[in-house]
Amino acid sequence: MDILILGGTGFIGAAIMQRLIADGHRVTGLGRDTRAAEARFPDAHFVRADLAGMSAAVDWADLVEGHALIVNCAGALQDGARDDLAAVQERAMLALYEAAKLAGGRRIVQISARTDGAGAATKFLATKRRADAALKASGLDHVILRPAVVIGRNAHGGTALVRALASFPFFIPAVHARSPVAIVALDDVAEAVARAVDGRLQPGSDIDLAAPGALTLAEVLALHRGWLGLAPAPIRSVPALLTRPVTILADLAGRLGWRSPLRSTSLAVMEGGVEGGGATPAPFALRSLAQTLCENPSGVQDLWFARLYLLKAPVLVTLSAFWLLSGLIPLVEIASAMAHFDGMLGYRPALLTVIATCALDIGLGLAVLWRRWACRALWAMLAVSLAYLASATLAQPGLWLDPLGPLVKVLPSMLLTLVALGTLDER
Repeated sequence: MDILILGGTGFIGAAIMQRLIADGHRVTGLGRDTRAAEARFPDAHFVRADLAGMSAAVDWADLVEGHALIVNCAGALQDGARDDLAAVQERAMLALYEAAKLAGGRRIVQISARTDGAGAATKFLATKRRADAALKASGLDHVILRPAVVIGRNAHGGTALVRALASFPFFIPAVHARSPVAIVALDDVAEAVARAVDGRLQPGSDIDLAAPGALTLAEVLALHRGWLGLAPAPIRSVPALLTRPVTILADLAGRLGWRSPLRSTSLAVMEGGVEGGGATPAPFALRSLAQTLCENPSGVQDLWFARLYLLKAPVLVTLSAFWLLSGLIPLVEIASAMAHFDGMLGYRPALLTVIATCALDIGLGLAVLWRRWACRALWAMLAVSLAYLASATLAQPGLWLDPLGPLVKVLPSMLLTLVALGTLDER
């Protein structure tokens, strides 16, 4: 069967793609950036597109025409520089349903969520709720799947945060530690989709995917700590009030294109917990969290990831502050800064050189904070650092022996830049 997977490059979409290819289907994945997925899945076809711009039936016509079934794994947690919830989770879906009806009907498998629980008023769940209702009213052959917190071999977003918190030294910090957390194995989500594809799930089904026996967040963290091979550690509850500054910063980062799992939507959902129920139970046995972790043993790379995950933001902010200060401080004492160039260039060229280099440093310090420009800014930081070191070595080699180490200090900043580049990818 020819199947289109929306969000086929994502955490859930990639697992579903792998399963459907193994089942012998011809699969097309749709995503905004498909380069990495194309390398991972050479047997699949990929289409680059942004759902936010596909708000009319005509935008879907060619895709719908070429596929008998559509799996929707696309979505976003919160509005930001890279995400428009209303456009992606609602308007694009309504246009898809209309295109499917105009094409004579298509089966649609919708990966949704429980939308009537904690955080029901958030835009994330409200847009999903309206899209689900529209699908049910469309008359199209469909199955809606509502997975709880999805746990798999890989991690993204909330599951990555769980691993990071579980790896803390000495103790495990947790907000809403007693909140219930229902989970479902990623392989079980893929199994449910496979059953919907081959007709083993009744058309019109609305199925809850949550393993029996919900755990508390504290228990989930403790199980993950053991999975990482670390000794047990006490859970320390963090008052929700203390997380407010972090949430504000995470929401601000979202406006700059960064998708932190610490944004306000996540905290709103976790306050009441993530529970199953509210829909038809899965018609097959679902793995528990302990089973899922046991079937996917960790390696040292998982421990590295967990320990580095929460350091990513401080590393980027530190680099930004370093370059901003290196550009602003010389402007305060511009005469002292010009002294390094005045003897070689003369007054006016020295002044222009200081202003130009300061502007470059400030620009790089700001650019690295914008997710779309971060990678290019980091590479530019390395190139500019090398240029500064080379020119300073030629012009004033004695600076290497300066007690304040103005050149020596550039070397650790370059190493930190390489760390930022190494941890920049999100998927």
